[in-house]
Amino acid sequence: MDIAYIPSPSRGVLHLGPIPLRAYAFCIILGVVAAVWLGSKRWVARGGAKHTVGDIAVWAVPFGLVGGRLYHVITDHQLYFGEGKNPWNAFKIWEGGLGIWGAVALGAVGAWIGCRRRGVPLPAYADAIAPGIALAQAMGRWGNYFNQELYGRPTTLPWGLEIHKTLPDGEVVSGVYHPTFLYESLWCVGVALLVMWVDRRWKLGHGRAFAVYVAAYTVGRFWIEYLRIDEAHHYLGLRLNDWTSIVVFVGAVAYFVIVGKKRPGREDPASIDPAAHVDAEQAEEKAAEKKAAEGRAADGKAKAEEPSEKVDGEKPSRIVDGETGGEAAAEPAAAAAEKSGEDAKNPI
Repeated sequence: MDIAYIPSPSRGVLHLGPIPLRAYAFCIILGVVAAVWLGSKRWVARGGAKHTVGDIAVWAVPFGLVGGRLYHVITDHQLYFGEGKNPWNAFKIWEGGLGIWGAVALGAVGAWIGCRRRGVPLPAYADAIAPGIALAQAMGRWGNYFNQELYGRPTTLPWGLEIHKTLPDGEVVSGVYHPTFLYESLWCVGVALLVMWVDRRWKLGHGRAFAVYVAAYTVGRFWIEYLRIDEAHHYLGLRLNDWTSIVVFVGAVAYFVIVGKKRPGREDPASIDPAAHVDAEQAEEKAAEKKAAEGRAADGKAKAEEPSEKVDGEKPSRIVDGETGGEAAAEPAAAAAEKSGEDAKNPI
């Protein structure tokens, strides 16, 4: 009897009242959040503004989802079109079916639009977000686990994946198979770490870190794809995604070499994100305002601490050469002199 160390979930949907919460969608969303978080940290470290990656992702993510679904529907059209098929199922993205090739390709179009609007060079943005994309893929693959799909050949390995499901045509699948979702998830985590290490070690720029991500991912996808047994088109003995991996790998390596010779090093940090200058100016203004406020507070405190001129509650008098001076003393003296003169004129 085969013992699966990775049991499949009993269900991939939880219902919050009438609202279905699908694990597949949750994995995708979690991956997007992780990609934006990591990409933002890397972008700021390169001299960009902290909100730029998220603002551009608003364009890239929807385009990527549409592109991923289109690639899946086009390459597996037999699942949705033809006799006995329901074309409307092509819109049921929550049931699984996102092609990474289409997601990255059309997602790049959305990123390009976002970069144009922000005045950001697309290659620099791609370098910053590359490890985050790999991390998002690692999380997204767990959606296949909850949907019990895209598993590999039967296996007796102790980390085999137990599958027990009923296909739409009524066929029951039950057994222990290679957990290809787990293989790819772990591979993508390794790709993310590799890209960050290589980028830090050689200071890659102008899209070369993204090329490393693409090349490394395709190597893993090639051998993982070879293990899968789900329905796919074959050409010359290889699955379609194997051929796609080969073509994309060659393109990524060629880009890395050509760009590396023409534009070595990284982009100038001062030129990659105009919003960073605005943030810096605002930070300087806030610092100046804070310093001015602290100065005013210090002046007010100093005035409050000045000693009072009053002594024992009486008004001080000004003394000149031992006599009391000032206008208050002069007025009584003048009045006394005038009275003395009148008395002299009118003796009693």
